[in-house]
Amino acid sequence: MNERELEFLHFGTETQEREVLMTMKTGIVQVFYGDGKGKTSAAVGQALRELQEGQRITMIQFLKGKMADEFQVLERLEPDMKIFRFDKSEISYCDLPEEAKREEKHNILNGFNFSKKVLETGESEVVILDELLGLIDLNIITENDVEDLIRIQGDYKKLIITGAKLPDQIRAYVD
Repeated sequence: MNERELEFLHFGTETQEREVLMTMKTGIVQVFYGDGKGKTSAAVGQALRELQEGQRITMIQFLKGKMADEFQVLERLEPDMKIFRFDKSEISYCDLPEEAKREEKHNILNGFNFSKKVLETGESEVVILDELLGLIDLNIITENDVEDLIRIQGDYKKLIITGAKLPDQIRAYVD
């Protein structure tokens, strides 16, 4: 169990005092972020290590399109590792025309809401939210949305998040 006390979070020139988490019954929050490749691979590596220990894994991928096949081989690990993509488009969200992006945004938000349910129910000990931080960059969700998701009191052992940029507001929750 992690115990976190009152923290001061800095946002630009403004300082806000807020109760981050007094006591949480959740696990470790890991983030793989930065430019370039390798973030999803690092998250999958963590998942494979956890699978060896008998943990159940749920991976939810965002923004990659439903045909993203970089880790299709992992589907062989079901039911111990479940992979979900809520994108309906064949191609990456960023490559879609504006009208298609509006439609796809609805699907992505369904995936985000599903990730909350996975954390709440504790059906998996390890939850990977691949490219979740990209949803903030694209203004599909807010930093507050991610903060609320991290604050969900569930029985998961590890939450792994990937994306290019890690906002300071989220950094406060990372182990």
